[in-house]
Amino acid sequence: MRVVFAGTPEVAVPTLEALLASPHEVVGCLTRPDARAGRGRRTRPSPVRAAAEAAGVPVLAPQRLGEEGVAEQLRDWAPDVGVVVAYGALVPRDLLGLPVHGWVNLHFSLLPQWRGAAPVQHAVLAGDEITGAVTFLLEEGLDTGPVLGRLTERIRPRDTSGDLLGRLAQAGAGLVVATVDGLARGELVPEPQPADGISLAPKLTPEDAKVDWSVPAFAVDRRIRACTPAPGAWTTWRGERLRLGPVEPLDGPPPGEGEAMGTGELRVDRSQVLVGTAAGAVRLGEVQPQGKRPMPAADWARGVRPQPQERFDG
Repeated sequence: MRVVFAGTPEVAVPTLEALLASPHEVVGCLTRPDARAGRGRRTRPSPVRAAAEAAGVPVLAPQRLGEEGVAEQLRDWAPDVGVVVAYGALVPRDLLGLPVHGWVNLHFSLLPQWRGAAPVQHAVLAGDEITGAVTFLLEEGLDTGPVLGRLTERIRPRDTSGDLLGRLAQAGAGLVVATVDGLARGELVPEPQPADGISLAPKLTPEDAKVDWSVPAFAVDRRIRACTPAPGAWTTWRGERLRLGPVEPLDGPPPGEGEAMGTGELRVDRSQVLVGTAAGAVRLGEVQPQGKRPMPAADWARGVRPQPQERFDG
């Protein structure tokens, strides 16, 4: 099969590499334009572009797929199938039917659950125990197309969205190759998605990543893990933003004498920093003050010296 691949971030690279190692021929690659990244804000190619060019695959990086010349290039590549993994832009209606077998999208949830841009983050945030990935045929609706293949994956108790997405990206690469194999043999029958069980997973914003200490410890833990590594969970301390790495919810009451901890209240000893919530407390892991590198919470606390009953803002 002649394959056109569309993808942009690192999470899409395992699928591209799996297709390159398969009997199928990757004839071209679509990706988002080069963007500024890193501390120096230098312009860099997307991870998919770098991987494709290293393999000698022609790359197109338009701002929009509707730009002049994109459709002509796709027709020149004459794909049997398009494969999409985290591309970051919609495939226009007039291009949906261009590959012989359509466009196969790898989505990191068990559709129709968590349709949208951030399915893994929302699965962690909701406390789901099982998730997975599916391949489905693109159509005009948001993640509404019929399903071709699926796999399941257990969400581990301490998974961040980055941990879970990494595993799904690797497993999903094999699912995509199996799907393309099945299409080539004419063995796959697309299965319409059920009308019930639909949930949406819009992109999480930095404001969504702000920790609310007035909820129970388990909910604080989920939000922080869901927002790790992006967009990055945070709180405010003495008026400045403090980024938070994953925390550990305490099973019982927080250690120490005195009254129960208030929401957002810090309790510090030499080896740990605890924060009170609406029900229980959490033990901080790494924190990152503005303009500084991540550090263990106990080291941070020795520098800022929280006062008794001092709290995170908000």
